[in-house]
Amino acid sequence: MDEFISVAIGISMELRTLRAFVEVVRQGGFSQAAKAVFATQSTISKAVKQLEDELGVPLLDRVGHKSRLTAAGEIVYRRAVTMLAERDDLVAELGELRGLKRGSLRLGLPPLGSDTLYAPLFALYRSRYPGIDIQLVEHGSARLEEMILAGDLDLAGSLLPITDEFEWQSVHDEPLVALVADTHPLAGAASCRLADLAASPFLFFEEGFALNKVLREACQKQGITPQIAARSGQIDFLVGLAAAGLGTAFLPRMIAEQRHHPGVARVLLDEPDTAWHMALVWRRGGYLSHAARAWLALAREVHGARN
Repeated sequence: MDEFISVAIGISMELRTLRAFVEVVRQGGFSQAAKAVFATQSTISKAVKQLEDELGVPLLDRVGHKSRLTAAGEIVYRRAVTMLAERDDLVAELGELRGLKRGSLRLGLPPLGSDTLYAPLFALYRSRYPGIDIQLVEHGSARLEEMILAGDLDLAGSLLPITDEFEWQSVHDEPLVALVADTHPLAGAASCRLADLAASPFLFFEEGFALNKVLREACQKQGITPQIAARSGQIDFLVGLAAAGLGTAFLPRMIAEQRHHPGVARVLLDEPDTAWHMALVWRRGGYLSHAARAWLALAREVHGARN
């Protein structure tokens, strides 16, 4: 038993050094990492130095107050993220084995469409599972996927298609519409293609929104290089810019219908591979807690989800 405890303590200490290193990379520096893990900067520096000494290679190239990953650091960071995520899975699974009555759901949702698709689930979930604390994070899908792989989230909303690193459950599939000024030549059209819109600028969301990737890849397939007139994370602002004639914005049809503007015409985008297909995603092979499985089951019940 003493030997087992000794090994467990050793593993725990090694994971702490890995956690310190990962946070330095994530936070962009030692002082920021120290704040994130509630430790002193000296403690973080010593942990990273200990890790480098144990491995026998430098992991960070320190230039002034900035640090960047070395080639070895890139490898260690990638492996460390996976190891820490597996550790979190282990703790969660053992916790449920002990029959814990309370728990938490770490859920990530994108700004676009969550008020319509996910807000109704919260009240139902709360009434059925009052002991589960929902820890909600809001980011674009790209950032949420990174957090899933890092073990910081259990589930997240993201657009399909996604890589094989994830498993997923469909939530909703919706076509896109182009939003143009009511004076635009296509304002009265029933549908349009990207090629019909390419002569005027496009209005995109901020970087990190998965819808941008869907549109860029569709443009690439058609040999179109879109001119981006503006970017914003605010739906109503993009609708207003379209009404002012600055360019064409794109929204899922159900969201566009909720944002009626007298100066904007909605035209169905008849373009292959541009559907707004929202899904709940999680790390492939990762442990799904009771709280996460209950959320997936509720989403299937409410949205009739399919894979």
